[in-house]
Amino acid sequence: MSTTVTAQFKTRRAAEMSVERLVQEYGIERTDIFVAAAGPENTVGEEPAGADTEGEEQSADGRGDAALNGAVEVSVDLQEEELAKKVRDAFAEFQASDVEED
Repeated sequence: MSTTVTAQFKTRRAAEMSVERLVQEYGIERTDIFVAAAGPENTVGEEPAGADTEGEEQSADGRGDAALNGAVEVSVDLQEEELAKKVRDAFAEFQASDVEED
């Protein structure tokens, strides 16, 4: 029987880090992992992080173009239910919220 674990992240960086953990350490196929905006608008999360922040050398205009329109959602389809705990642990490591399993 399969299961899906879903979580939301405040930043795109946290979502991407959790995906890398799942792929590299737990061997979950990228084709079983889905990343999308949690709402109807495009988003990089609720707050800037990583590439969405200004670099060390600030430009005259700064950055104001990050689409901060809500959380980033990551869902993982699992054929092996015993991996669900590892997925939840990886999500927790990167401060996921609204973690659900069905």
